[in-house]
Amino acid sequence: MEYAERRERLMAKIGKGTAIFRSAPMAVMHNDVEYNFRQDSDFFYLTGFNEAEAVAVLAPHHEAHRFILFVQPKDLEKETWTGYRVGVEAAKERFGADEVYAIAELDEKLPQYLEKADRIYYRFGRDKAFNDRILRHWQRLLATYPKKGYGPIALEDLAPILHPMRQVKSPAELELMRTAAAIAVDAHNRARDFAQPGRYEYEVQAEIEHTFGLRGTVPAYPSIVASGANACVLHYTENTRQMQSGDLLLIDAGCSYQYYNSDITRTFPISGKFTAEQQAIYEIVLRAQLAAIAEVHPGNPYKQNHDAAVRVIVEGLLDLGLLQGDIEEIIKEEKYKPFYMHRTGHWLGLDVHDVGVYQHGETPHNLEPGQVLTVEPGIYISSYIKPVEGQPEVDPRWHGIGIRIEDDVLVTATGHEILTAGVPKAIP
Repeated sequence: MEYAERRERLMAKIGKGTAIFRSAPMAVMHNDVEYNFRQDSDFFYLTGFNEAEAVAVLAPHHEAHRFILFVQPKDLEKETWTGYRVGVEAAKERFGADEVYAIAELDEKLPQYLEKADRIYYRFGRDKAFNDRILRHWQRLLATYPKKGYGPIALEDLAPILHPMRQVKSPAELELMRTAAAIAVDAHNRARDFAQPGRYEYEVQAEIEHTFGLRGTVPAYPSIVASGANACVLHYTENTRQMQSGDLLLIDAGCSYQYYNSDITRTFPISGKFTAEQQAIYEIVLRAQLAAIAEVHPGNPYKQNHDAAVRVIVEGLLDLGLLQGDIEEIIKEEKYKPFYMHRTGHWLGLDVHDVGVYQHGETPHNLEPGQVLTVEPGIYISSYIKPVEGQPEVDPRWHGIGIRIEDDVLVTATGHEILTAGVPKAIP
């Protein structure tokens, strides 16, 4: 079982420590209406358990119990209202725990898994009450250390150990990500066929998310369907504008399949034909994306794909007269940022912006096979753009053009694989 293998790998790394993981909380939409539950990604990665009000403990040093779960017990009255629970007895068999307790027993049972540990591994989250609870357990054990001569004398964040594991995807994880990518590809292609002048952005959003739902997935994040000048707002999600002839449409949408995510952006002319200005900017962004993807292979620094994209964008904007001056100075001083203000991508996996570092101090992180990242350069020329000192004013004919092109890219042993290549991006 993949979850058990992950736990064993992690326990081998923490030695005599004890690791504690808290499930995600239930989030309230309004008043007493809750959002659909989505498990904490670290918790899910190690357990596969998908209920709230749960705690997982890994205690590799314990003689009898190495993997312990605390869960909500069966309660038929509550389950009638809020859904079925696995319960204490079934959780032990289904999820491979050595011992399972009711969550109400946490304070009573947890100390036995902490008292002989040399440290506690716990990542402080947004649940302040639970953070304080762990601190109280640790403080009580610290108070007994002088008498016993053993116990956890350190409290350590587990992220530097666990998150590099999550960064490198297993074959099973990659199959889930390929499925998420394939479904998102179909949704984008459907949206492209559906979009036309006179329709509203939310209609296109509905077509995308309808495709997601038919394939057993949910949106990985709020879908961005941005026509015209709305494309210059990076995280535009209102999706209320009526699309007009001559508009570009930027769609940034992905789905979550069994917790693994896709993330695709395409920009295209709603009427089927670019204006001269739109095509000029689109060609620069496409060249930048292809140059960045070419830098994705094992051993290359993560930032190399961003550097490649920036250089192509700056060269293109210089050619169009939207920037002026020495290319090296423009790049060094980031004078291109009024047009391109974000990085070229992020890690992708259980989280859309997945865990993992991008550099270690001044040393860049080098790509490894099994990592998945997005590659998504863009150019955005809003009507309120303010060039940096020494740069030209923007001719209004460029105003309102926003273009981003994004693919999900897997680092392979010999180079890369574009998981989302099925959505066209070449100019016909």
